[in-house]
Amino acid sequence: MSENGAKPRLILASASPRRLALLAQIGIEPDLVLAADIDETPLKSELPRDHALRLAREKAQAIAALHPDALVLGADTVVACGRRILPKPETEAEAAGCLKLLSGRAHRVYTAIHLIAPNRVSERVNETRVTFKRLSDAEMAAYLAGGEWRGKAGGYAIQGRAAIFIRALTGSHSAVVGLPLYETAMLLAGAGFPVISQS
Repeated sequence: MSENGAKPRLILASASPRRLALLAQIGIEPDLVLAADIDETPLKSELPRDHALRLAREKAQAIAALHPDALVLGADTVVACGRRILPKPETEAEAAGCLKLLSGRAHRVYTAIHLIAPNRVSERVNETRVTFKRLSDAEMAAYLAGGEWRGKAGGYAIQGRAAIFIRALTGSHSAVVGLPLYETAMLLAGAGFPVISQS
């Protein structure tokens, strides 16, 4: 709570409907949802974990500059094979390349969150290991035809049809969707936002 006892305003610095839905799952509704216009191109030699953290931080900072009295939550999800950062495909060919790379192997998903409050800044990174089954050409073609891959990190949506490709997952399912709920709740509670008392 703020000094006057009112719940602080919360702004989600993301246009992702998945992140908004995940917050709603734990009873949190941001006062505003604002997408930050930043360059998401990886820096030269930037590691996947560092990339996710930098983008989450830059998203939050861009919105916090406009709303200095609010809590601003930025987040970013990166799918990585080793040190390689997979794209958010814009073409079917790009998505096919991601699926071929992920097929039959484990990869890591890094989801970073960065929370800016008037008197504190905090951040966390969740690392989740996801293992895909070996995909047949027919399975890949069917998935690509559905278009679910568009704009998704690594070319797949675990909360959609790609769930049948996941042989194993070690870590946080919500983080792979786009927001690690445990870490998010902890940061919000630490900044005085009443997470548990949400109805």
